[in-house]
Amino acid sequence: MQETRDQGGAQHRYAPLAGSSPVRKLSDIEARELPRQPSGISEFDRVLGGGLVPGAVVLIGGDPGIGKSTLLLQALVSLSRAVKVLYVTGEESAEQVALRARRLDLTTSDVNLLAEIRLEAITGALTEQQPSVAVIDSIQTLYSSELSAAPGSVSQVRECAAQLTRLAKQTGTTIVLIGHVTKDGSLAGPRVLEHMVDTVLYFEGDTHSSFRLVRAFKNRFGAVNELGVFAMTDRGLRGVSNPSALFLSQHEQNVPGSCVMATQEGTRPLLVEIQALVDTAHVPNPRRLSVGLEGTRLAMLLAVLHRHAGVVTYDQDVFVNAVGGVKITEPAADLPVLLAIMSSLTNKPLPKGLVVFGEIGLAGEIRPAPRGQERLREAAKLGFGLALIPKANAPRQPIEGLEIWAVDRIDAAISRIKEAS
Repeated sequence: MQETRDQGGAQHRYAPLAGSSPVRKLSDIEARELPRQPSGISEFDRVLGGGLVPGAVVLIGGDPGIGKSTLLLQALVSLSRAVKVLYVTGEESAEQVALRARRLDLTTSDVNLLAEIRLEAITGALTEQQPSVAVIDSIQTLYSSELSAAPGSVSQVRECAAQLTRLAKQTGTTIVLIGHVTKDGSLAGPRVLEHMVDTVLYFEGDTHSSFRLVRAFKNRFGAVNELGVFAMTDRGLRGVSNPSALFLSQHEQNVPGSCVMATQEGTRPLLVEIQALVDTAHVPNPRRLSVGLEGTRLAMLLAVLHRHAGVVTYDQDVFVNAVGGVKITEPAADLPVLLAIMSSLTNKPLPKGLVVFGEIGLAGEIRPAPRGQERLREAAKLGFGLALIPKANAPRQPIEGLEIWAVDRIDAAISRIKEAS
């Protein structure tokens, strides 16, 4: 028999970051608002909920070349005037980042740059430099020497994101991660990546267009589904102060199949033009196609139109489009879509200066939409003089310059439009 000393188990790599805390009553915990650091780009701050929060982790994704790196480089340059920042590039060399900054005419003298993809080197630099804001471009290029998997694999993305998230919470550094997207537009990597971070932002819009939309799909520190609108110029991305003007076509005269909708994106009301084209079908199965709107909802709305308004479209191709590349997911688009379809089917334009919103149920009723007063005020501000809205959204006080038509059923709405035409 020989006596030996127990060496103990190997220390886990998360052990230095893990700390124990006692059980406390929720009422005893002092809750305080964390100070936000404005990025200097008003539309970006709007999507974030007012600015960057210390210790928060932000994940931003989008198609290649849509402007993710450009936007964050502009934000870092603006932030560097007030706080210490660090830009970690794994996809481009330091010379390429400097060349882009020169092309955008940015003064980058206070921006620290690190070209590195090894996680341990990056966490070491973050601990040593202690920046207030750090950008990782991108999370799919990083790898940890603790794992043998290739960069971009599920295990590497999960491990690197977990380490960076814990470091952000421990040091108070705001970390912004750029993420790749798959061919269907969702963020690449494990879904736990989106659960792990505090804020998830997506770039939307056509890369062939000069306009970009940044939408918040998750935000622990602000409103979800908030929208920021940018214009891509030769000097980078610039915020658009009046985005409603982008989504309204400038017709010299009223045209059939066009209806202006008042939608709500987060805290911002927007006016978007909905266009519809109804044409005789030349195939046994008529086509139903929608761009920027829910495709499955279109078939349901056409069934409601037939059953409760007596309008037949089973022998017609129906195409619906939201102008400007914006994606509308709220059900308040139901009534504008049906009125645009009716206008195209009868080849009669809707009344001039008309704005519409409202959700339609299967029984043909028109349900109210949230924040109806804000939608109406935005329409009045942009010069619209007539609003067709759900009866439950009718304002108690009249809105100057805006006539209100409040209806409670789809057949009543169509009758009101026919009377005005």
